[in-house]
Amino acid sequence: MTATLIPPVHAAADKPAHRDSNVLRWLGAYTASMVGDNVYYLALSWAAVQAGTPSQAGLVMAVSAVPRALLMLGGGVVADRFGPRRVVIGSDAVRCAAVLTVAALLFAASPGLWLLALLAVLFGTVDAVFMPAVGALPARVTGRDQLARVQGMRGLAIRFANVVGAPLGGLGVALGGAAAAFGLAGLLIAVSVPLLVSVRMRDLPTDVRTDVRTDLPTDVPTDVPTDVPTDVEVGGEAGGEAGPHPMGAAQDTASRATPWQDLRDGLRYIRGHRVLAPLLVAIALGDLGFVGPLNVGLTLLAEQRGWGASGMGWVLSGFGAGAGVAALLLTVRGRLPHAGRVAAASILAGSVAIGALAYAPSLVAAVGTALLVGLLAGLSGALCGALLQTQADPAYLGRVSSVAGIVSLGFAPLSMPLSAAAIGWWGTGPVFVTSATVCGLGGVVVLCSGPLRRAQLPR
Repeated sequence: MTATLIPPVHAAADKPAHRDSNVLRWLGAYTASMVGDNVYYLALSWAAVQAGTPSQAGLVMAVSAVPRALLMLGGGVVADRFGPRRVVIGSDAVRCAAVLTVAALLFAASPGLWLLALLAVLFGTVDAVFMPAVGALPARVTGRDQLARVQGMRGLAIRFANVVGAPLGGLGVALGGAAAAFGLAGLLIAVSVPLLVSVRMRDLPTDVRTDVRTDLPTDVPTDVPTDVPTDVEVGGEAGGEAGPHPMGAAQDTASRATPWQDLRDGLRYIRGHRVLAPLLVAIALGDLGFVGPLNVGLTLLAEQRGWGASGMGWVLSGFGAGAGVAALLLTVRGRLPHAGRVAAASILAGSVAIGALAYAPSLVAAVGTALLVGLLAGLSGALCGALLQTQADPAYLGRVSSVAGIVSLGFAPLSMPLSAAAIGWWGTGPVFVTSATVCGLGGVVVLCSGPLRRAQLPR
């Protein structure tokens, strides 16, 4: 196979990501889009509550998850086939148009829940291609040695969007109702489109031939792929457009590949990769053990302890602050040595902190524990994301990101109703400890996989 690989990047040839105007334009686009998403979800929730019963509103909020979970694997194929930049621009344009259309209809009339449900389904469908493309895009805008720093910058953008999005949405609702909030969300998403158009893509060489090798040492530099299938040729992307390919026969093979073949090829690539396969298992276990306690479980814990909504808010703030510190650390440092081992240690220590949260003797102790959970979970999450970015062949990053997204957005949310029911049967303590054990198994997977445990981020 001829794989589309980013050429080796030398530190002297590239600016640090946080000083690179090209990366900063991408970050600005990503931040605007994420803030718009937060405003959109608040507007959708408010409009649904106003138009129907609480149960109907909950259904509207949940309906977008269905197409996202069902179609995300296909979205990864789309991102790899057409290029992540092109897919992200198109997705943001469609999302912007849909939200602004609903805002205009709400200004003119009161169409009811059916319009909100239709918007939720459309948003979820577009998200199914948007999210894998977002995961694949950083590798096209910066060098491999800067991808860990970009993960930290991305984490800071997410924290910023979470903090700013809800107040902006509330302001929009206060000034003009749900229609104004939807309009604000659409305008914020629209800001990302010209920024993304201005982002330059790196040329990916198309004349590097690699073979499947399973006998190489596990500390081989990540510039050299060792687990790439040899039956598909993938064209490069420069500025979002495929360039001419000097090896015509192989290019013809790629053009004849069907989307289904691309999907199967991507899954084979992941399954046969000595680092990515266990890494995705570790990510899945971490999400399954983390989502329930930090969503439903924390609400029930605050109610049982008498902390109230304000107390729960302080605990969530502690978690957000810890995660922000971890993202800032990776942004400033750019690279942490022994990434695999540090990720495993962070997962295991973070799982202990999750279990301890249920037994915090006071609100102050709970906030401190949540700060530690956020710091460790943020660190392990950023490192796992950076390893995923640097270990995956860029030609497969859309499909790799889609598998990671399926786990986080498809399977992990299923733990929330199970956590709530289990807490009703056994109480918060045993459920938090069980969830922490599941999360800790992700660290065990990292330690038990030699290639993943020894994995390093590129210099």
